[in-house]
Amino acid sequence: MEVTAIVFALIYLWLAARQSLWCWLAGAISCAIYTYLMFGVQLYMEAGLQAIYVVLAVYGWWQWRYGVAQAPASEQMEYSWYWHGAAIIVLALIASLCAWLLTLYTDADQVWLDSFTTVYSLFATWLLSRKLFSNWLYWLVIDSVYIYLYAIKGFEKTSGLFAIYVLLIVYAMWNWRRSQKDLCSSTG
Repeated sequence: MEVTAIVFALIYLWLAARQSLWCWLAGAISCAIYTYLMFGVQLYMEAGLQAIYVVLAVYGWWQWRYGVAQAPASEQMEYSWYWHGAAIIVLALIASLCAWLLTLYTDADQVWLDSFTTVYSLFATWLLSRKLFSNWLYWLVIDSVYIYLYAIKGFEKTSGLFAIYVLLIVYAMWNWRRSQKDLCSSTG
């Protein structure tokens, strides 16, 4: 099951890097499988995250097809660094609360890493659903942490997937910036 989830996850990120609407279907399939797997190893926040990703895949598809993200990423208006700074602080507080609650009320493992990666991943996915370039900056950090988290939980293949993700994120950043430069040169 893990290998199947990995294949669909790679397809998802490759298609997202190319701004293909079909990335959301591949992502939903991968996340449905990972929901089951993460629950089985007591990463409850991660299992919840994967389940929410399935819902976000529908939202992302809708946004890219009919919503604010119909236009290419190069035409999307980014938020300010001040806005991102405030978001980072608020998300850290939410993640800390989640970690504290998991420590008190569950037998969850790696509550701090699990909570922080979960909260920030939801945020980064929301940014991606709006085709904002800044999503890739968050994913670089988040996916680097995931390499470690999955490795210590025995998901070596998934840890390797996230190492590949980091490389694909660099490709996505280059591809999205290239399309922005292409737009600028064609209009200038």
